[in-house]
Amino acid sequence: MSGSEATVRQLPRALTPFRHAGYRKLAVALVLNTFAGGVWVVALVWEVIRIDGGPGALSAVTTASALGVVLAALLGGVVADRVPQKLILLGVGAAELLGVTLVMTLSLLELTQLWHLVVIGFGAGVGMAFYYPAYSAWLPALVDEADLMAVNGFEGMVRPTIGQAVGPGVAGVVVGIASSGAAMGVAAGAHLLGLVMLAMVPLTAVRKAAPVEGAVPTTALGEMREGFVYMVRTPWLLATLLFAAVMVLAIMGPLEVLVPFLIKDKLGGGPGDHAMVLAAFGVGGALGSLAMASVQMPRRYLTVMNLMWGVGCLPFIVMGLATQVWMIVVAALVLGVLFSAPMVIWGTLLQRRVPPHLLGRAASLDFFISLSLMPVSMAIAGPVSEVVGLRTTFYVAGVVPVAAAVIAVVAARLPADELAHPLCDQPLKPQVDGSASEASTASL
Repeated sequence: MSGSEATVRQLPRALTPFRHAGYRKLAVALVLNTFAGGVWVVALVWEVIRIDGGPGALSAVTTASALGVVLAALLGGVVADRVPQKLILLGVGAAELLGVTLVMTLSLLELTQLWHLVVIGFGAGVGMAFYYPAYSAWLPALVDEADLMAVNGFEGMVRPTIGQAVGPGVAGVVVGIASSGAAMGVAAGAHLLGLVMLAMVPLTAVRKAAPVEGAVPTTALGEMREGFVYMVRTPWLLATLLFAAVMVLAIMGPLEVLVPFLIKDKLGGGPGDHAMVLAAFGVGGALGSLAMASVQMPRRYLTVMNLMWGVGCLPFIVMGLATQVWMIVVAALVLGVLFSAPMVIWGTLLQRRVPPHLLGRAASLDFFISLSLMPVSMAIAGPVSEVVGLRTTFYVAGVVPVAAAVIAVVAARLPADELAHPLCDQPLKPQVDGSASEASTASL
């Protein structure tokens, strides 16, 4: 056994991807950009407040960002499958640096207007729509297939800890000591360092399907259609995305909109209690991601993933029944663990079972479908709670995803599919459209 093999075996599973020099640099860039994003979120809120904007003004900025994501998501997947992903990430990073620097300058000169923030927020959303598919499609070219679980687990740990805790915490301190413009400067500095690290990652070729002799080059719309057809013809992908859409519709409104009112109106809590709930959710997410990154892909990966998501929503019932704030904190911790752990499986699943030349488009469809119903959930959560009651709305959020998960597993015959295409013990060659369905049928 060589020295390098011995080193790999001595490393905990969650750390094995860091033996790749290129991935180490990408990981540092991810941490820096996630930190910058966390600082930006808080600094943006206080910049809106500084220019005398209220909830409506902040809503306009956040809506513009969400609109940018939704409108560009499908195109982002096509580009990720056509252009070297490093170049896409560099372009997005440069645009983010420019936008944050512009807002910083306007703020420090006291020239900021709401429309500036709306336009830049929209641009940030568009950038995110290009970033996510490119990042997901690039990872399999940088690390071994066996390391993808650990890679996705690390990402799942970074986002809640750095993006939702450290970044916002630093931003709050800087805003309190100096100003929102100064916090924007911190974000710009982190973006710049992230760009430097990203530039050091080796450039890899786009992984494409073998060319067919006499084939006519496809257009962007044609490639979007190809990705959509692949999704429809691949039962495990379609079933999971439809289930995810139902889950997002059921839970995001209660989680983002109703939890503060539950704490304030039913339990007599305040902003500090709400902060503890959010922190618990973030800590749970980090723990769940780290735990999943440290183990092998489950043999029943499709069933485990979907049922874990479904069962993971049961803490909403505890929230509805809660008589003390600590009960909501504990429920949020469990929710974070069971929500983030399956995300590690999902990211790895896409990277191992989707054909390489379609991975960017599959990731963008995931992004698009997951986000499309999030604004709807937030919009209807308040009216629904007024009709059926606040606590009843939480009960619904806890029960509906469980039923949807069971339906997805049974209707798409996921147990047969996962046995026909094991991921835990051997590498799996990507399938062509419809092959998952055919394999599932054959196995029965």
